Amino acid sequence: MTDRNIRLESAEKRAVEDQEVEIVERKGIGHPDSICDGIAESVSRALSNLYLERVGKVLHYNTDETQLVAGTAAPAFGGGEVIEPIYLLIVGRATKEYDGKKLPVDSAALRAAREYLNENIPELDVGTDIIVDVKLGEGSGDLQDVFGEETQEVPMANDTSFGVGHAPLTETEQIVLEAERALNGARYGDDHPELGQDIKLMGKREGDVIDVTVAAAMVDSYIDDIDDYIAAVDDVREFVTELAGEYTDREVNVEVNTADDYEEGSIYLTTTGTSAEQGDDGSVGRGNRANGLITPNRPMSMEATSGKNPVNHIGKIYNLLSTHIAETVVAEVDGIRDLQVRLLSQIGRPIDEPHVADAKVITEDGVTVADIEAEVVEIIDRELANVTDITRRTIEGELSTF
Repeated sequence: MTDRNIRLESAEKRAVEDQEVEIVERKGIGHPDSICDGIAESVSRALSNLYLERVGKVLHYNTDETQLVAGTAAPAFGGGEVIEPIYLLIVGRATKEYDGKKLPVDSAALRAAREYLNENIPELDVGTDIIVDVKLGEGSGDLQDVFGEETQEVPMANDTSFGVGHAPLTETEQIVLEAERALNGARYGDDHPELGQDIKLMGKREGDVIDVTVAAAMVDSYIDDIDDYIAAVDDVREFVTELAGEYTDREVNVEVNTADDYEEGSIYLTTTGTSAEQGDDGSVGRGNRANGLITPNRPMSMEATSGKNPVNHIGKIYNLLSTHIAETVVAEVDGIRDLQVRLLSQIGRPIDEPHVADAKVITEDGVTVADIEAEVVEIIDRELANVTDITRRTIEGELSTF
């Protein structure tokens, strides 16, 4: 054990699972905000790898200000068209020259963005349906200095900020998270090209009744008429209802595209599978938190995790690390119903030595905080000592940031 400032106390509230009302949201990978998150993080990984390959270490950069300006489209049964393309601007700071050698930062960023869009939003024609631009300025001198010297084993914090994480997920949180992942993944999405990637789920639990509202963009080229559209909506409803049963015994009601008006012909039909084609702008950090969810029943950080450098940017590292710590503690220590972890940094201080690591726990009946305190503190201390592993896992794409 070290002298790290680690605190553990009982949470003075009911576990979220026991609260009368719970609200949970997830914006799918095709939502305009998530597109910005995904591209910002893809560019971040590309720059990290560029720096590692060219100079042997990650240099100072941040790409967490990426913005999307919506286009205009004319969807139609059997296939419509994009009238005005979406515009996406990769914004941030990056080191473009090192030791007298210029680095192809902008080219690497554009390549990463194109590859991400081609892989994740397949109906979006990059260069025609969406224009991708990049404006990366040089970083400020003082922050580049804080970024650290090669001799430092543990980087210094670039900011006085905090990260927050929790575990375990409630039943409602699991349903919302896993339903979107399945709809956009091999379990459902791969066999249903009519379903676009812009899927948003909102879960609301009142007592023991869970309502899930799904907004699912349908792709017009795979839908011939209104009957096809209605069938596609029904398929999504049935799938989410069935999936929810894997995570709860509570009553679950699923509704899909509730704004549709079939008589008026007003439906959620798109040409590209994302609402970004028609008036819905996007921005990094405006959607899911680091654990993939928006959870108003729990403390959250407003920091954008995606796009920040993974070496010493607290807005990224501490949000990912606090979530990892919470999940690890719950997996290794019996008797925990709810755990919240907060990590606070101080600029210029080693990132493995937070100003405070604060954990609040709700235990199961018959278990006291004193019963588990030593074990929990030991795990937190261990994971803080291994904080640089978060950097490695982020660069290698093992950790999701949204």
